Amino acid sequence: MRDTPVDEPPPPVLIVTGLSGAGKSTALKVLEDLGYEAVDNLPLSLLATLISAPGTRRLAIGIDVRTRAFAPQQVLDAIEAHAFEGRTIRLLYVDCAGHELVRRFSETRRRHPLASDRPVGDGIAMEREMLETLRRLADVVIDTTDFSSNDLRQAISTRFGTPGSKGLTLTLMSFGYARGIPRDSDLVFDMRFLKNPHWVPELRPLTGIDPAVRAHVESDPAYSQAFSAILGLLTLLLPGYAREGRAYLTVAFGCTGGRHRSVAVATAAGDALSEKGWVNAVVHRDRTHGPDNDAPEAVEQGSAEAEGREGQE
Repeated sequence: MRDTPVDEPPPPVLIVTGLSGAGKSTALKVLEDLGYEAVDNLPLSLLATLISAPGTRRLAIGIDVRTRAFAPQQVLDAIEAHAFEGRTIRLLYVDCAGHELVRRFSETRRRHPLASDRPVGDGIAMEREMLETLRRLADVVIDTTDFSSNDLRQAISTRFGTPGSKGLTLTLMSFGYARGIPRDSDLVFDMRFLKNPHWVPELRPLTGIDPAVRAHVESDPAYSQAFSAILGLLTLLLPGYAREGRAYLTVAFGCTGGRHRSVAVATAAGDALSEKGWVNAVVHRDRTHGPDNDAPEAVEQGSAEAEGREGQE
């Protein structure tokens, strides 16, 4: 059985090469975060086999002078052979100025792979000459001379990120303050200012994913303006997080027990952000705690009653 459907083209392949110390390893790590299956320092004898292997994930293959019997022409021949088979293969070359490479090797005290017994500058010059053909024929050349590792992450994400994902894995989580704020939350919004469905007998056993509960929450006079403000803030901030190279971001919405208001708002936010192109996952941490679990329900009841008393004071 084939992993890739017959009527769909095979996933693209990205071959990553370039000068030692220029940032190839960092580039491969970023590509892996973007959903690529990354393989580094692949023996050239396995290149054709790996490209031909069935699969559904995009593939990033790191090849450089560390590879035994490295031969640039062999890389080009493999690309040309599989291009005729309809496979999309792109070549990314990571470059850097010589003086900056010397500085990097000096700071890290690592040896250049071609200069184990000679000055690092000699190894850089030899490697640049060996790779000249690959650089000239590369589909994308990224010069990291003036880049920080974060700059390189941004450049890779911009050029090779999955369409629609914006390079950011976004999670929207509902939770109950009675059980604590999620430790992995980056942004937290408190929904306890909205009227609580817990006090409506027919809504109490339901959760925020039920239309009746969601309608009750959205009927609060403060909901519309507050939700628009929250959504506006997120759409303002998310591009910045993606631009700064954040791989993961968790936005948490809390209410007393984590079953009604927070669930309804997190669900609505997930839908709204999806419409704006932000792929996200909605997780309800405490939604299943409630009437069928005596201990959690007691926590919900006690916390809700305390909340009600606070509102009357």
